[in-house]
Amino acid sequence: MNQPNRIDSWLLQDDEKPLTITEDPKIPNAATILLRKQDHTLGNMIRAQLLLDPTVLFAGYKVPHPLENDIIIKIQTDERSNPADALKRACHLLIRQTVQIKSQFMEQAKNIEMGMGPDQSLATAQTNGYDPYTDSSRQGNTIVGGQVRDTNAGGADVYDF
Repeated sequence: MNQPNRIDSWLLQDDEKPLTITEDPKIPNAATILLRKQDHTLGNMIRAQLLLDPTVLFAGYKVPHPLENDIIIKIQTDERSNPADALKRACHLLIRQTVQIKSQFMEQAKNIEMGMGPDQSLATAQTNGYDPYTDSSRQGNTIVGGQVRDTNAGGADVYDF
């Protein structure tokens, strides 16, 4: 068969870096990020999360070629932040949301196994209007420059960058 092995499309080589950040010399507070071995799924999630950040002026992504699993993300921020910090905040918040969705799913699945309806625990699944970009307290979780640990997950899901 003349088709490449599918696993080679997603696994990084030993000497290959997963992320490359290049500052734009013409535009202030702008950068181009190359993510290797990723596709539209991650690119669109990161772009959407970046656009929620009030310090981000522009965020977009593209896949340079349909047969290559690389994405290029362009970010421009205002003077309050820089593109690397904005990307780090967006990734941390996406991980936090994923952990929340996983715990809600597990709780709903447990309720269904016990014979309760899935809607009986929806009151605990609401976020009470949480806005990650406000200056209010972060409830013990570090957003920028360090580790993200969800204190509600019981230590099961910990992601360190």
